[in-house]
Amino acid sequence: MNTTRREFIVIGGKMLFMTAATAAALEHVIAGTPEQVETYKMADHWWALLIDIEKCIGCGSCVRACKAENDVVNEPFYFRTWVERYHIEATDAEHPIVDSPNGAYDGFPEVYEEGKGKTFFVPKMCNHCTDSPCTQVCPVGATFETKDGVVLVDKDYCVGCRYCVQACPYGCRFIDPRTHTVDKCSLCYHRITKGLTTACCETCPTGARQLGDLKNPSDPIHEFLRVNMVHVLKPQMATGAKVYYRALDGSVR
Repeated sequence: MNTTRREFIVIGGKMLFMTAATAAALEHVIAGTPEQVETYKMADHWWALLIDIEKCIGCGSCVRACKAENDVVNEPFYFRTWVERYHIEATDAEHPIVDSPNGAYDGFPEVYEEGKGKTFFVPKMCNHCTDSPCTQVCPVGATFETKDGVVLVDKDYCVGCRYCVQACPYGCRFIDPRTHTVDKCSLCYHRITKGLTTACCETCPTGARQLGDLKNPSDPIHEFLRVNMVHVLKPQMATGAKVYYRALDGSVR
């Protein structure tokens, strides 16, 4: 069949439109799936995560639990959540030394002498933004936000284009070498829709991480936000991040 250049462009445009429409329909279907659990109604929840920097000891329990729970690639550089260590010398407060050996999977080796400078740990992961850049750039709708505020990825529709990886200001996305599709923190959606907390929160020995439901008036998150000064990462990006940090040093923000 002979096809002119003009006809090829028209046909290609129609296919692109159909793909976007299909992805939009898929988003609706997937986002509604948890409603099948009788005890869970999406409209009744709006999830967030609290992190208390002063309680984090850099043990790596959260990283190990996340990998085991979510079948994350068990190799260096592949993490849904990781922990960074910040060390600030008294003589150079503006230039912290930051490291994260294997994402803190095995914890941190002692390299700084106690009493010299300030050392603290900062857990990081997807911030499940209300205005997430990743959902805006995905060309096929594989990345989407659920009605209860969680940003998810449908790997069946992801084409591995990496647009979302580049758009995320928090560096929380990676390409799974097994599937060649994007992967990231799902806030353990398969757990929280069953009334459980996330794997990282469950295994944290100090309670540095806490899952919170902003639509639940009796959830402790409201008291936490009321009595503590909290920050989000990269506030200048105006992404509506829903991971709130207590005692976050200005060198991190």
